[in-house]
Amino acid sequence: MTRGMIVLVLVAALAACESAPMQSLQKLFQSSPGSGTLKAGLKQYDDGAFADSAKTLHAAIGEGLNDPELANAHKHLAFMHCAANRVQSCRQDFRMALAADPSLELTPAEAGHPVWGPVFKSVKAGR
Repeated sequence: MTRGMIVLVLVAALAACESAPMQSLQKLFQSSPGSGTLKAGLKQYDDGAFADSAKTLHAAIGEGLNDPELANAHKHLAFMHCAANRVQSCRQDFRMALAADPSLELTPAEAGHPVWGPVFKSVKAGR
């Protein structure tokens, strides 16, 4: 039996497992209904189309995202709120991001941002 076949057999066996830890693990690898929309919203963000990005990220959230995707969507919404000096909305989106993924950390570049870096640190410390 090849290594690839062994992996396929193990994946199939694990897919049938009904334990809570396995179900959580399975969710991490499942494609969510809103994953394509999230990807589009993040591309808009990277392109600097922030108003369009915010609308698209909200649509992705409405379509359904897994926890890491949800945290990423809210993190980027928080960035946009902070950049527009909407600090309370920034805090709220960081809270929602951390509710979806309590282990969420910013990259060093994100954490070093003079506006949202300190807000994130404050929200995370207050959890």
